[in-house]
Amino acid sequence: MTKQDEFYSKLKESLDTTTTFPTTYLYKFIVPTDKNQLSEVKAVFDMGGAVIKTKNSKNNKYVSISISIKMKSSDAVIEKYKEVTGIEGIISL
Repeated sequence: MTKQDEFYSKLKESLDTTTTFPTTYLYKFIVPTDKNQLSEVKAVFDMGGAVIKTKNSKNNKYVSISISIKMKSSDAVIEKYKEVTGIEGIISL
């Protein structure tokens, strides 16, 4: 099992024991501003009801992204994390 698989397994276990689904889940990411990463993240969450807030860093090299969205299950939450892993320079918080 890879470290990433282990992380998702622990996250699923934690979500299943502490959260009642469906629920509003808060995703937090940091991405560089040098390319189109913000648009890529927004495209992953381009579904009804997503509230996306952004804040640029002081030197404008990074943008923090907070996304509140209603999720149906822990598997759905993890699936979104997996979808953003291919975005260059993304950091999940």
